[in-house]
Amino acid sequence: MFSIIGIVVVFGCIAGGYLMEHGNIKVLLQPAELLIIGGAAVGTVLISNPIHTLKKIISGVIGVFGSSKYSTEHYTNSLKMMYELLQKARKEGLVALETDIEEPDKSPLFSKYEGFVKDHHAVDFVCDTMRMAVSGGVEVFDLDQMLEADMDVHHHGASEPVTSLSTMADSLPGLGIVAAVLGVVITMSAMGGPPEEIGKKVAAALVGTFLGILLCYGLVGPLASRMGKMAEEEHAFLMVLRVTMIAFLKGVAPIMAVEIGRRTVPGHVRPSFKAVEEACRGARNEAGTAAAAAPAAG
Repeated sequence: MFSIIGIVVVFGCIAGGYLMEHGNIKVLLQPAELLIIGGAAVGTVLISNPIHTLKKIISGVIGVFGSSKYSTEHYTNSLKMMYELLQKARKEGLVALETDIEEPDKSPLFSKYEGFVKDHHAVDFVCDTMRMAVSGGVEVFDLDQMLEADMDVHHHGASEPVTSLSTMADSLPGLGIVAAVLGVVITMSAMGGPPEEIGKKVAAALVGTFLGILLCYGLVGPLASRMGKMAEEEHAFLMVLRVTMIAFLKGVAPIMAVEIGRRTVPGHVRPSFKAVEEACRGARNEAGTAAAAAPAAG
């Protein structure tokens, strides 16, 4: 939402200032210049990136115009889910988690947290880690190192479209110069004609440089920056899950493991201690109610 507002502010202020100086907005409408710059920029992206990166660029740009899913509520629910999972492992043993981690989409525990289940990478991150813990034979330190490597690989993959889009942004001023030079070539070929016609061609050539710089610093560059921040947000979320699981596997009680995880949540979305405690207490009460209802149903 804020990305859309930002784009409107950028283009609105530039157009508004131009009109305040009695500029003719029609002069800036140069489809040929836009085709040269935009088409060439897209072409450079196609040349330098494989298909899977191109798909990530498209999905990343679309995601920029939505709101971040990593809100305080999302962190609270995720920590509550982790508490339920770890509490079950503590009471019934790690083996009891097999039914949940083997088919998380059918797990009664995970199904209560729709926002988390939709994040397939986070689900795999948790389930694969707990699967390793259930199977045994891996020291906690080695498991932590494996999680770090997993996060690094994923973060590198998430950063690829950001780098590609940034490279595209960097190329736009140069492509604007290319469009301007082509405009000058056309202008030179029209020398000797009416001054008004030559003036229009010079203006069109200058618009090429203007568009290249504007698209670089006013649109594509900021989009790449926002995509980078989205990748950082996901990395921070995985770090919370990692810290929570490793703390539990080291022997820390579930509620304390969750608190350790809460402390690694970025400050601007970190839920309060009280909010997480109440959420975990609610999960504990729900589990107690379900356990009491089971014999009655039998």
